[in-house]
Amino acid sequence: MQPSDVKALLEARIEGCDFYIQGEGCNFQVIAVGEVFDGLSPVKRQQLVYGALSEEIASGAVHALSLKTYTPTQWASAPENGSARNQDA
Repeated sequence: MQPSDVKALLEARIEGCDFYIQGEGCNFQVIAVGEVFDGLSPVKRQQLVYGALSEEIASGAVHALSLKTYTPTQWASAPENGSARNQDA
C-alpha cells in the first residue's frame, strides 16, 4: 500500500479533512486536519481515524499507524505545518 492509497481511503471515509501521509509498505505516519476534530478528546479523534481504516488494519494492509490530529486552528500553529505541505498530500 502506498501513502496515496491510504489518503484516498481516508478522504472517502472522513469528510472535510486534509490528510498528509508518509510511509511505505504497511507503516504510515498520518496527520489529519479538520473541523470534525473540534470538541473531540484526543482518544475520540484517534478512534475516528482508526475506525476509518479498520478493514485495512484487520487485513494487515496497514500494520502501524502513527497519528496526529488537528483542528484547522490548531494546525495553523502546529510545528509540522511547514513540512506537511511538502509531503505526499
